[in-house]
Amino acid sequence: MELRRQALNRNSVWERIRDPFWVDLEVRERTGSTNVDLAAAAVAGAPEGTVLVAEAQDAGRGRIGRSWVSPPGAGLTFSVLLRPTAVPRERWGWLPLLAGVALASVLGDVDARVKWPNDLLVGARRQKAAGILAEVAGDAVVLGIGLNVTLTADELPPDRPDTTSLALAGARVTDRGELLAQVLDALAGEYASWCAAGGDAAASGLQDAYRQRCDTLGRDVRVDVPGGAPLHGRAVEVDAEGRLVVETANGVHSVAAGDVVHVRPS
Repeated sequence: MELRRQALNRNSVWERIRDPFWVDLEVRERTGSTNVDLAAAAVAGAPEGTVLVAEAQDAGRGRIGRSWVSPPGAGLTFSVLLRPTAVPRERWGWLPLLAGVALASVLGDVDARVKWPNDLLVGARRQKAAGILAEVAGDAVVLGIGLNVTLTADELPPDRPDTTSLALAGARVTDRGELLAQVLDALAGEYASWCAAGGDAAASGLQDAYRQRCDTLGRDVRVDVPGGAPLHGRAVEVDAEGRLVVETANGVHSVAAGDVVHVRPS
């Protein structure tokens, strides 16, 4: 597979973004973590709608402190700054799910699905192509997204056979600038609807949209939780607070993303 990897051009991406929600976009050649950098900017007063992109990260993170590494120019690694101050904090758990819906809506040509709570799966084999990390910074939320775009099979983590890239999945669009603009526009639209409904995922249509795209629902799963016995049962619902509802032999349990280490097929 012959790949053309060009550096992201900030002005070119900015011209492609249609939604006026985004107020600033910075592209860095390298940083430790876009989430860490943007969280510091949030505390310092950076405005909602700020976007930070890095061609390479030295200390990229996923959930529970896991690392996220991608060769320079092979993926999209970026964070956005949101200030959902009109939404009750107990509903902020929907933000990574909202981002998953936005991503999936852009990548429909690779049969994109979301795995609760923060992964994007593509293709018939349901392999992971993206991860999402939401972190609170004062009255703001920093939402980080790492998307594998043109990674080759040799560049994927050898210990993660469940991962892939958009190119390997046969995506029509692998232009990172175009993808970034499309994802930002989709994310802004989903976020505006959610905020307008006061974070009510049912009223905004987000809950139904997530259910339709969720690959976890209807499956038998094992839910690993810190310091406790795993739950074994069927994932039957994502509730009003964005929690996964698991029906087990001992009853029905609702688990929040922050309380879960892994959700795996049982």
